[in-house]
Amino acid sequence: MKIISCDTRHLPAIQAIFNDAIIHSTALYEYQPRTLETVTAWFATKIKGGFPLIGIENENGELMGFATYGVFRNWPGYKYTVEHSVYVDARYRGKGIGSHLMKELIRRAQAQNVHTIIGAIDTANEASMALHRSLGFEYCGTIKQAGFKFGRWLDMVFYQLILPTPTHPTEG
Repeated sequence: MKIISCDTRHLPAIQAIFNDAIIHSTALYEYQPRTLETVTAWFATKIKGGFPLIGIENENGELMGFATYGVFRNWPGYKYTVEHSVYVDARYRGKGIGSHLMKELIRRAQAQNVHTIIGAIDTANEASMALHRSLGFEYCGTIKQAGFKFGRWLDMVFYQLILPTPTHPTEG
């Protein structure tokens, strides 16, 4: 396994991982699979914003999972806070890939002077909550009935990790 920066050649694999999560889980509160055009626009937004989009490839160069972060809220006072996401191909879950990706995201967030990383997790996703706790994230709230999918209301929990960066935060 090696951590890489994703590029456009990874877009079909990213699309497939996203769509598996959309179709089979409550990891994303979306109803329709994403098109390649939608994923390409999403990718361009990440690159333009200077946000990392990392992945882990296996020995055959297949993308086993990816992770990124981006804007938490689009107002200046939130500039030191990001919301992250991590997705692992169903074939490779339970092998530590999410943990490796999260550790690298945390490292990159510190390098970019991020102060708070937020994770929004569906309450059915016990594995993700356990992963976040193992990395030092703390539970910080629940939004009950935040979404509706698969004929039921979904609750979302928030976890946060506060980093020691930046050393000299500024306004503006």
